[in-house]
Amino acid sequence: MSAVTPSAYRQQCLSFDCEGQTLQAVLTLPPAATTMDDLGVLVVVGGPQYRAGSHRQFTLLARELARQGFPVLRFDHRGLGDSSGLLHDFKQITPDIGAAIEAFQRAHPDLRRVVIWGLCDAASAALMYWQRSRDPRIAGLCLLNPWVRSEASLAKATVKHYYLDRLKQPDFWKKLLSGRVAGAAIRDLVGNLRRARGAGAGTRAAASMNFQQEMALAWTELKSPLLLILSGRDLTAKEFLEHAQADAAWQGLLQAPHVTRADFPEADHTFSNAQARDQVAQATAAWLRQHLSSPAARDPARS
Repeated sequence: MSAVTPSAYRQQCLSFDCEGQTLQAVLTLPPAATTMDDLGVLVVVGGPQYRAGSHRQFTLLARELARQGFPVLRFDHRGLGDSSGLLHDFKQITPDIGAAIEAFQRAHPDLRRVVIWGLCDAASAALMYWQRSRDPRIAGLCLLNPWVRSEASLAKATVKHYYLDRLKQPDFWKKLLSGRVAGAAIRDLVGNLRRARGAGAGTRAAASMNFQQEMALAWTELKSPLLLILSGRDLTAKEFLEHAQADAAWQGLLQAPHVTRADFPEADHTFSNAQARDQVAQATAAWLRQHLSSPAARDPARS
């Protein structure tokens, strides 16, 4: 990513309330003359990260998007980073996302439309936020390596993308024949095969909607633009693709007309090198300009 000088963006700290707790955020704004009308990006944090992101990805992303005209808010949800309260997992942060959007609008009064940007379980949280709130301010979603983890889906992805690859390697067979492959590894393979076969009717027979089904429903009913970014060197991304292919609720969703997909074959889960981070930032900015900066995209009656 090209160096972004301080003059290319303005930055300020925000504090706001969510159910009695104080959340901390950083707002990054473009130079006033280049602000992209009423559209902003909310970065939702997932996993064990905080608002800077792994390898400062969220900080650098926000500054690059601001340089290109898009205001960005990134925040710590309850119990994360510098925010107060008990830690909430991704299935529990719908109130935090709503509070962040309200704070974003108070700090940037021209804001009318928000794109939620999320990596891993933050991508899952973004879908669940829209499904639960139907917030009309949500103009689109940018989802990176969405999290659909279950015991069965992890086992299936591990068997296909780890063990099968290992079976193709001559070194594996040399170790096996020489006795250097431990019995525990064999037992692990057998266990994963059993769990993968268990991803059938019994898994889908839960009485209530699980979070993967909630994500699929949101994806189905959302008509706003959706950007899906996938890493090639990431088991979570592979697991998502396996799940989307195998689960009936996900059939055809990745090919829906409102979905744009960008694959980065050499990227890892957190886009940890500079080239991958730059690719993500540029893909995000290009998608925002193409799908959400036109007069038609600004028309709330379009859907």
